[in-house]
Amino acid sequence: MTTPTDRLDANGAGFDGTSDAARLFDGIAAFSGDGEGFSRPALSPVETRTLDFLAAFGRDQGLAVRFDAGQNAVFSLPEDADAERYILVGSHVDTVPNGGNFDGLAGVVAGLLCLVRARQAGSRFSQPVKVIAMRAEESAWFGPCYIASKALLGRLEEDELNAVHKSDGRTLGAHMADIGINMNRVREQVPLVDPDAIIAYLELHIEQGPLLVEMDLPAAVVSGLRGNVRYKQIRCVGEAGHSGAVPRAYRKDPVLAMADLLSRLDESWLTVLQKGEDLVLTSGIVATDPARHALSRIPDIVDFSLEFRSQSDQAITEMRGLLNREMATVGRERGVRFETGAPICTAPALCDTGIVDGLQAAMTLSGQISGRDPFVMPSGAGHDAAVFANAGIPTGMLFVRNRNGSHNPDEAMEIDDLVAGADILFTYLTRILS
Repeated sequence: MTTPTDRLDANGAGFDGTSDAARLFDGIAAFSGDGEGFSRPALSPVETRTLDFLAAFGRDQGLAVRFDAGQNAVFSLPEDADAERYILVGSHVDTVPNGGNFDGLAGVVAGLLCLVRARQAGSRFSQPVKVIAMRAEESAWFGPCYIASKALLGRLEEDELNAVHKSDGRTLGAHMADIGINMNRVREQVPLVDPDAIIAYLELHIEQGPLLVEMDLPAAVVSGLRGNVRYKQIRCVGEAGHSGAVPRAYRKDPVLAMADLLSRLDESWLTVLQKGEDLVLTSGIVATDPARHALSRIPDIVDFSLEFRSQSDQAITEMRGLLNREMATVGRERGVRFETGAPICTAPALCDTGIVDGLQAAMTLSGQISGRDPFVMPSGAGHDAAVFANAGIPTGMLFVRNRNGSHNPDEAMEIDDLVAGADILFTYLTRILS
């Protein structure tokens, strides 16, 4: 067990978590590498091994370690293990297939660094702090996202529990039961943790875009998280024909109809941005069936995905209405029809303004931004923080700089930036809240 040293004062000054952070990232990378990147599937033995690895580290550092009713690992100073109310800090440990090593895991490591720093200094937080390493945030494995946080707060829906794993075809509910979760409580939407016990939820995460790299800043405060509407598959149905024999006026080409629709939506997106509103739009999957279609054949079907994201519920609602109107117009003009299926929806979530202000103050007080003004930005990606915020729990987030995006093997967060983010978090917990 690590003991307090003369190098640390009551606020943990002089603490350097670089070696601990590197040991955690490297140790977990060693058993979760998949040849291309890193794969820690949701609710899998690899995910469990990751939690066990973190738990062993926590015990070695003299922290209290428990597994909650959702089988997530929870860490605290020993004296705070039984606290009736506490600040919860954390993130998830699962990844997408062939993903990076830092998405999610960085937030857990940052929280652990805060606990270890306090433990080594022999100090207490102004309010009890618990760090949670959650399972199953990524949607890549079952379809639903934020599985652990939704289960903790009694918000998993029956259709989500019936979603099947991408590889073995077994339901999410079955996989949750396998690891020892009481599914009667989950199906009845009974929270697995007392929401009133959580004073606030804080999450550190790598930035998944380029802004902090371009601005040469190690960290930023998050203002809110964009909600989204996802259509996993929109099918445009037209009429097949010979590419050389059917004149334009007689064609019912679904590919050109799809392109027409996406072009109209893109123009509307630009209009929304010019009005100063928040919106992003993506079609990440576009496909005709190569077994049925050919270079010389007008296809009869094309499938594509579509997603809207915004911090504004109104913007999302307006885009859904626009999509329906434009599909009707394009369908009428081009002789095709669109089939959307039910969308998957996640509400936007705003971070608590008091926590946003406090994290900005901590950023300045910590000295980690070299005298520059704190930067505040929205999160384009979704996180467990959205579930806590929408459950009425005051929520805050920090981003740390990361090159090459996320959900890919090339994630390139610097350990020094992670340590800087952890220092900002520690400063908030010990000096802003005191």
